Amino acid sequence: MFTFDSYASKTTMPTIDSAMPGRDTVMPVPETHFVNGHALKEPYPEGTQVIYLGMGCFWGAERLFWKVPGVWVTAVGYSGGLTPNPTYQETTTGRTGHAEVVKVVYDPSVVPLSVLLKLFFEEHDPTQGMRQGNDVGTTYRSVIYATTQEQLDEALHARDVFQQALTDAGKPAPITTEIEPLETFYYAEDYHQQYLAKNPGGYCGLRGTGVSCNIG
Repeated sequence: MFTFDSYASKTTMPTIDSAMPGRDTVMPVPETHFVNGHALKEPYPEGTQVIYLGMGCFWGAERLFWKVPGVWVTAVGYSGGLTPNPTYQETTTGRTGHAEVVKVVYDPSVVPLSVLLKLFFEEHDPTQGMRQGNDVGTTYRSVIYATTQEQLDEALHARDVFQQALTDAGKPAPITTEIEPLETFYYAEDYHQQYLAKNPGGYCGLRGTGVSCNIG
């Protein structure tokens, strides 16, 4: 039975003392992307950049971005928490602090970051805090983890633009998206990588607000 206590435990960030200990072993993942065959891990082509985006369940979010022309490769994993090399089962307890994120490797000469950020803000509801729709917990919070100062500045600007758009549309709830420099990223299990290509009828929780993010 799902109780308030279980809700609270899943939606409260753990402390160093309460976080799961994790492990030193790195999660094994395929060498290549199931859809486009590009290398899942570094090195990537010269000139590409990497940003990490979390918008609820990472299955649908990854599919959203691998379809964008100019995105070289995507992968799913866990970031923003305390537990090293967590498993999926551990993250769902709320005791790792990690969010489900998509690693997006893109060529900015083909697809500017503004296009990715527009998709990010329009295709989910970034005002829901520690949840996304029926998916509840710290794992499903909205996050952007940048790898350059330019990305960070642009993400903060996009947030402000979208906040104004939400207010103008009569939806003034504050955006809760966590926008920070990347600290760590841990790949998720093999079966999560490009999940909706392997399971076309699988769950996709993406639900936008219907409001446009007019940046770029």
